[in-house]
Amino acid sequence: MDTGTRINKYLSSHGHCSRREADRAIEAGAVRLNGRVAVLGDTVREGDVVELHGRAVDTQAKPRPVYLLLNKPEGITSTTDRSIRGNVVDFIGYPQRVFTVGRLDKDSRGLLLLTNDGDSVNKILRAGNAHPKEYWVQVRRPISDDELDAMARGVPMLGTRTLPCRIERISPRAYKIVLVQGLNRQIRRMAEYVGHEVSILERKRIMHLTDAGLPTGAWRELTNREVAQLLEAVKDSDGGPTERVEGPRPKDFYQPGPGYRGERPPRSR
Repeated sequence: MDTGTRINKYLSSHGHCSRREADRAIEAGAVRLNGRVAVLGDTVREGDVVELHGRAVDTQAKPRPVYLLLNKPEGITSTTDRSIRGNVVDFIGYPQRVFTVGRLDKDSRGLLLLTNDGDSVNKILRAGNAHPKEYWVQVRRPISDDELDAMARGVPMLGTRTLPCRIERISPRAYKIVLVQGLNRQIRRMAEYVGHEVSILERKRIMHLTDAGLPTGAWRELTNREVAQLLEAVKDSDGGPTERVEGPRPKDFYQPGPGYRGERPPRSR
């Protein structure tokens, strides 16, 4: 019996967008199923016709999965909307359609994962799966141990509380932090809560992927081994809700290998 595929998953599996982006397109009335406006929860079965923004989705065209790692410079916006100047899609100029896994603020720099594999996107983003991301942070004036401890224990933010996290001092004004959450401008808001302003923010690691050997502004495709590790890490996830999900503390910091750029805090440019 053909039980069908949820329409948001159908769109993501054909490389058009992530599931969350598909949900937004459905809510905006930009998706049609067999001639009618689709609604959230619709299922697609064999022989159905799906249209996105007025164009039929090719049921046979499932693109080769692509996974890219970009070391994003400051000033580039983590959006696939090409009407926005400085969008990440135009910046990398990849020949296939890809979209970002999460976001990195325009005024931040560091690692950003892009893919056309919509199913993996939600699984990676889901906080309950405890997929760690490591950042280097510099604030404008010296920060105390008590203030670092307060952030590590969790602070109130956006109607919830940040999960406990690992923070390690680098210098009087710099520290590294490992998060499993992705609340809006979380690191900057955490610093503001204890009375500090972030001057430099750089993402150094996403799960097992680091910036070693990848200069700012450069990108590369993931190796087969890296893709296998990524898919293994998310294989048991249902790709469900990505916000307000309780999860375990992240694992200890990544131990850098050859080519890692040392213990200095990031420098402004």
